[in-house]
Amino acid sequence: MPGEPVLRLTGVGAMNSPRYCPAGLLVSWRGHRVLLDGDDEAGASGRLDAWLVCDERAELMPAIRRAARALGLTAAVAAYDAAGVEIEPLPVAHTSHPTYGYLIRTARARAVWAPEFWAFPEWAAGADLMFADAAGWNRPIRFAGGVGGHADVHQVARDARDRRVGRLVFAHIGRPSIRAIDGGALPPYGEWGVDGRAYRL
Repeated sequence: MPGEPVLRLTGVGAMNSPRYCPAGLLVSWRGHRVLLDGDDEAGASGRLDAWLVCDERAELMPAIRRAARALGLTAAVAAYDAAGVEIEPLPVAHTSHPTYGYLIRTARARAVWAPEFWAFPEWAAGADLMFADAAGWNRPIRFAGGVGGHADVHQVARDARDRRVGRLVFAHIGRPSIRAIDGGALPPYGEWGVDGRAYRL
């Protein structure tokens, strides 16, 4: 349909990925363009109305803030609402300080951007489309001191299927998952994200 949101993965990797650009999602519709996460290079792809982030203390934030300022924006955890699309930050369990994912809503559908989490976010249940953490492959990654970490692809796939997520796309693909991809492995539910691929909501 004309004006329906297009969600384009600007990158599918973690910050220090040996293969992929940092995970980001560009949401565009009816003349609006909002970037979720990404890096300073993702922000160079044209005009943006907002630059929203999941973690204001992430290692990439200094570069993201500079790039956002050059566009006249402030990169932050925030909501955006225009022309029939609502983008809302919601909390995720990931580390010792507040971190978020985003619920993207239209009158007809719901998408989730949650590239990093330790526990599956319950607010993502029933989403038509979800972009989810794939840092770990078949076991979770636990941060030092037990302050959180990353769920693994197998657990995320089980949780998403049990919670009736329609389409699951793995982003934030970490080294264990890259090794699995190189070995020809596929997620038990869902699909690997692809840099630059567009998804319609």
